[in-house]
Amino acid sequence: MTRKGTGRGKMRAIWALLPIPRKNTHAKKAKAPLPSASEELDDSPFPDPIVMPIEDVIDLHPFAPKEIRSVVEEYLRECCVAGFTQVRLIHGKGKGVQRESIRSLLTRLPYVEDFADAPMGAGGWGTTIVHLDPSRGDLPESSES
Repeated sequence: MTRKGTGRGKMRAIWALLPIPRKNTHAKKAKAPLPSASEELDDSPFPDPIVMPIEDVIDLHPFAPKEIRSVVEEYLRECCVAGFTQVRLIHGKGKGVQRESIRSLLTRLPYVEDFADAPMGAGGWGTTIVHLDPSRGDLPESSES
């Protein structure tokens, strides 16, 4: 009984027809220089900062973890200036690292009366409800003059 080829010859023939790249794939590519900060600003489609109205809820997911505390502090200060007495901070559930970081900050802010988990329908333990008392803190005048 003779055995016919396994097709290896055909595969070699197909591979031989494929074009072989001739450039050196190990050569380092020249990188384009990064634009300077002033060049980046000049190319921005928005010449001025965008001013958004402050609301009684902020979702912290878009911010980098290292920015969260400063964002929350500035947000709460602006909420007090705007006259809010209750706000929601959406930090997510996860392992609770952001939640604890935010809550340790809240205990030190003079204009924060108290805070607690939101009700289950409003975010549960992934959201913190903060009660503010603007009269308790040394706040700047409203930035909207």
